Amino acid sequence: MNNDNRQNQANINWYPGHMTKTKREISEKLNLIDIVYEVIDARMPKASKIVDIDDLIKNKPRILIMTKYDLCDKKETDKFTEFYKEKGYKVIPVDLMTGLNVKKIIEESKDILKEENQKRIAKGMKPRSIRALIIGVPNAGKSTLINRLVGKKSAGVGNKPGFTKSLSWIRINKDIELLDSPGILWPKIDNQESAYILASLSSIKEEILDNDAIASFILRKLYELYPERLEERYGIKELDEDLIETYDIIARKRGALTKGGVADYEKVSNIIIRDLKNAYFGNITFDRLNN
Repeated sequence: MNNDNRQNQANINWYPGHMTKTKREISEKLNLIDIVYEVIDARMPKASKIVDIDDLIKNKPRILIMTKYDLCDKKETDKFTEFYKEKGYKVIPVDLMTGLNVKKIIEESKDILKEENQKRIAKGMKPRSIRALIIGVPNAGKSTLINRLVGKKSAGVGNKPGFTKSLSWIRINKDIELLDSPGILWPKIDNQESAYILASLSSIKEEILDNDAIASFILRKLYELYPERLEERYGIKELDEDLIETYDIIARKRGALTKGGVADYEKVSNIIIRDLKNAYFGNITFDRLNN
């Protein structure tokens, strides 16, 4: 294991060609869109909010949908909910496991287009279906949300970021048509804290990053925000500076040892990342409003 990975976090930038293509296609189809469903992960309500989305969707009405609400630290995430509401957003937290508040998305959508459809009716025209664009960072839960909206499995669901490859129309019901889009980031992630939060919670592909650096970030973030979870999971009360001792403790605790009884640091990094992904540290929110 390279100790430097745990002390000096390399800058993360990930902006594949398909993201440029997706943004271009969204711009081309924007005139067809009535409303935007901006999906953000409730565990990272700041880091997962696309920074240049206003440039992309212009002045289209939008609903900010906070997915994975069942996995977040509600006390911290609810602060962001109020913050976004104060900025004029319609915010709906959803639990993708139970479907909590999913119907509210459709109700709000109808309400936003109510006036336009009333004008159509007044002119003797039929009300038309709502055309919504769904957009968010990779692995924010868009496909699972679509399945919840449709009420059956219609969209592919991938465990890895980048599962959806192209824009595609999906009929939710007789009232709403949805334009699904691949997960997108932005060309330069200036805030490296946000970049590592995105990487820790699977919005940036693991294959292109150093797992030691991501795991080290997760340990330090948990120690900063939820130190009791580290003690509960690994028996760790404090972190040593280069994390060597910490890794050794986890290796012994979780049986990540080589035949000679030496800690397998690569395996330890994978354990830490997987434990976070599987919510074994409990409900967490890695963003803070005042940061």
